[in-house]
Amino acid sequence: MAGHSHAKNIMHRKGKSDAVRSKIFSKLAREITVAAKMGMPDPAFNSRLRLAVTNARALSMPKDNIDRAIKKAIGSDGDNYDEIRYEGYGPGGVALIVETLTDNRNRTASNVRSYFSKHGGAMGETNSVGFMFDKVGEITYPLSAGSEDKVMEAAIEAGADDVESDEEGHYITTTFEAMVEVAAALEKVLGEAESVKAVWKPQTNTPIDAEKGATLMKLIATLEEDDDVQNVYSNFEMSDEDAAKLEA
Repeated sequence: MAGHSHAKNIMHRKGKSDAVRSKIFSKLAREITVAAKMGMPDPAFNSRLRLAVTNARALSMPKDNIDRAIKKAIGSDGDNYDEIRYEGYGPGGVALIVETLTDNRNRTASNVRSYFSKHGGAMGETNSVGFMFDKVGEITYPLSAGSEDKVMEAAIEAGADDVESDEEGHYITTTFEAMVEVAAALEKVLGEAESVKAVWKPQTNTPIDAEKGATLMKLIATLEEDDDVQNVYSNFEMSDEDAAKLEA
């Protein structure tokens, strides 16, 4: 998977502008509101809300924004969001999972379908590609958290399944069920994580070249720009050479 993480970093680095940050805050706020509505509006008694707030703080989301999103869940006039997952194939047969939080199912379904068709892909039925992924926990730490050995040792002690480190940070994988428990154990050794979230991890990867990769990146970027889309996961794999061409 050497090329995969390189290509992933291309997508990480594009998310630094103020406009992108504002959109990220909007999506984080939506997740906080939904989490608060599904349980107690207090992070101490609601694990999903606690994770949402932790992730928001890690991205420097202002406390006022976080509080406002929680209060929105308490108010009777707040929007009701549905969690809907869409699946399909992108250029080169790459499998894609798109997670959304929407207050209008018809709008979101229509938009997602159009993004796939405009960028050489096709939306499929539920679980048309989901069986190719495992839902796991991913805990992310910055490089400043410690050396690869230190993070690896802490992860093993905490009961994690795997650790991947690159020039962007440390990515610790756990089972979905153990995610909260492992994150709490890691926090005692490494401090607060950059993010703690459930992700869809591909069981196998689909190799693509730079040409198809460029179209795939456009599709993923278009999906991520939609206000209703929370997360996009794929199983693409790209060589370092082709990933470097995309960066050029």
